[in-house]
Amino acid sequence: AAVWKVAQRLTNKPVKLEGVVTKMEWINPHSWIHLNVTGADGKTQEWMVEGGAPNALLRRGWNRNSLPAGTKIIVQGFQAKDGSFRANGRDITFEDGKKLFVGSSGTGAPDERPEQ
Repeated sequence: AAVWKVAQRLTNKPVKLEGVVTKMEWINPHSWIHLNVTGADGKTQEWMVEGGAPNALLRRGWNRNSLPAGTKIIVQGFQAKDGSFRANGRDITFEDGKKLFVGSSGTGAPDERPEQ
């Protein structure tokens, strides 16, 4: 599978996706969150949200059970330039208000700040 070159494919347009997780993939070099989002037209959109490397997520407090299928979340990130249902994720908010950072460094996202 080809690696999605994030820095070349992001727009300046942030996206906020509210949906239900269908799958979480822990694959190097990036993790992938699959989620179903209901569009303005009422149709289900199947989004793929790229996150940081699995090891980076583990260091930030994630574990393999952090995002089971069926979990309702809000993802903030930046959509792919081609308009597809792909995005680079930055933050995830759970229904209880808990937040986790899912982004990877070097994404090229607007206003990115280097990790300290």
